[in-house]
Amino acid sequence: MMNGTPMMNGHCAPRFAPLRDLLERRLADGDERGASLCVIQDGETVVDLWAGEASEGVPWESDTLVNTFSVTKTMLALVVLSLADSGELDLDAPVARYWPEFAEKGKSGVLVRHVLGHTSGLPGWDATMTVEDLYDTRRAAALLAAQEPWFAPGDGSGYQAISHGHLLGELVLRATGSTAGELLRTRFAEPLEADYWLGAPESVDARVARLKSPPHAPELGEFGQRALLNPVLSMKVTTTREFLGAELGGFNGQGNARSVARMQSPISHGGEIGGRRYLSPQVIERIFEVQSDSRDRVLGHRIPFGMGYALPTPNLMPTPSGRICWWVGHGGAVVVNDLDRRTTLAYAMNKMAAELVGAAKTRDYVRATYECLGS
Repeated sequence: MMNGTPMMNGHCAPRFAPLRDLLERRLADGDERGASLCVIQDGETVVDLWAGEASEGVPWESDTLVNTFSVTKTMLALVVLSLADSGELDLDAPVARYWPEFAEKGKSGVLVRHVLGHTSGLPGWDATMTVEDLYDTRRAAALLAAQEPWFAPGDGSGYQAISHGHLLGELVLRATGSTAGELLRTRFAEPLEADYWLGAPESVDARVARLKSPPHAPELGEFGQRALLNPVLSMKVTTTREFLGAELGGFNGQGNARSVARMQSPISHGGEIGGRRYLSPQVIERIFEVQSDSRDRVLGHRIPFGMGYALPTPNLMPTPSGRICWWVGHGGAVVVNDLDRRTTLAYAMNKMAAELVGAAKTRDYVRATYECLGS
């Protein structure tokens, strides 16, 4: 900081100055500790900003990484959509086609798209879990395969806060023989030159920001408690080697706003960016097939879920209507893909808000971005 004013790093196109000013104010007021913002529009990075502290006395640098929590789920969506494109996964097929054990306890009719859209009936585990249990991803997935659904699959949503990555991760492994983290790296992160990791190598550990826990816990109903508090996760664990190295595809992707935006930009750009095609327009359109549009049993909000993303939800995220898909991470991280405006917005930070979805400061960044876009 200079004279108590946070030093802003990076660049920002003039028309996005209000977005930069908002981030600067939030840092100065202490509403942010360290944060990054990125906007990619029509193939051009028009905003790439970072400032503040990664941890006490350590500046947030250009290559600082942070746990993006459930924004990670949008990265799993990329992998699954790419496998649908290549014919390695059928989104309308039963999960049991690829993972026969999954058919137990009345789950033979659960489809791949049910898992992508949080309507599988498996938002959590019946067994009491520890964080260490989550690291044994195949055993944790086998426990899910062996249990009865908590509700009729396909009948509304129950947000798979933690279980999402174990379900899709095992499905991807069964279909391809590769882990989701490996495919994410080779099919998206490396060609997009995006510094985003699911199953991070030890070489990144020193760059990972420390999270500041939210001021209070969110209020949860019965389903929320069962899904979100089994296991209880301390923020202190998120910088340990064991956590960083695991592939917890529901919530432990490491990145920053720039890498999140780069990874997701093929969605907003019709599947092709930088002269390379990542996804077909046809498979991108499947994101917008509504899987559920009712009050989510875990989160307590009415959220329209497509395949792998939420769709426009004005009371939670101030976007226009149209072909927009988005999702958030616990504490406030967000990615918004706007296909009509060929724009991807991402925000990642280490001072966490209490809300599980629709945090006020996150909404402000999204609102400011659309005001700058003239929308």
